[in-house]
Amino acid sequence: MAATDAGHPDDPEHWRHETARVNGIDLHYVTVDPDPAAVDHPTGDAPLVVLLHGFPEFWYAWRHQLDALADAGYRVVAPDLRGYNRSSQPAGVDSYGMAELVGDVRGLVEHLGYGRAAIVGHDWGGAIAWEVAMRDPDLVSQLAILNSPHPEVFQETLSRSPRQLLKSWYIFAFQLPWLPERLLAAGDYRTVGEMLADTTTPDAFTDADIRRYKDAMTRSGSMTGPVNYYRAGVRENAERTLRSLLPGAETPRRTVDVPTLLVWGEDDAALSTELVDGHDEYVADLRVERLPAASHWVQADAPEQVTALLVEFLT
Repeated sequence: MAATDAGHPDDPEHWRHETARVNGIDLHYVTVDPDPAAVDHPTGDAPLVVLLHGFPEFWYAWRHQLDALADAGYRVVAPDLRGYNRSSQPAGVDSYGMAELVGDVRGLVEHLGYGRAAIVGHDWGGAIAWEVAMRDPDLVSQLAILNSPHPEVFQETLSRSPRQLLKSWYIFAFQLPWLPERLLAAGDYRTVGEMLADTTTPDAFTDADIRRYKDAMTRSGSMTGPVNYYRAGVRENAERTLRSLLPGAETPRRTVDVPTLLVWGEDDAALSTELVDGHDEYVADLRVERLPAASHWVQADAPEQVTALLVEFLT
């Protein structure tokens, strides 16, 4: 049974805030049901779309897509990932390992009474979405990824591209203890605001939007949870690499077999366009859409384009 939470006064009343106990944590999410008058099936039978945000965001990253997807006939759910905003922030780097993150998604889908869902992810949410499709393919009906490369494509590109290696400096900086959290929180999360403001569309994030992002960081109590995603990710990649070097080790093919849409804002300060190439090797049914005038924050930078692409792909 989900607990109902009070929403933000600026949010529409039909954006319901709820919290569920899944995978050992409390996961807060916003859900929007389709308008019964706009669909030809009972609202309870509406297919599910789960929207996974990235760093340093929260459910509000999908504010432009919630109603449009619901209007297209879907039940839309946008959780705060563990460590963010109103969701639990468990202690320890291991609590942010990919097995736990994938378990959160499965737990949420099952809590909502579904066996499958379309999974949409941006940035870290995209990384989780890739892993859900690889580790738990029966859970995924369709996969849509925004500015987040397949993990194998990312590792291969890092190994051969000095340009992407330089762009990824922050991943290595985040391995330091406590210091990244202090720097991110300094000056009323000044760095968080600067990151979000680095877009190609000047009004992609209003002052009120940035205030809400900062308030979400404050509400979570610490930046340790969000930073631990990077720490856990580096450790897991190192362990996987070491295991692959053992005599007789077999490297499993990390492929995706569900229909997949990859949307890429090409003016991305952290992820180069080199990362778009090479996905055909890992994804059997792939569609790629490049948005040259959009930044890393593609669903805020080009909301109408991204929303139209998602609705078209999912339907």
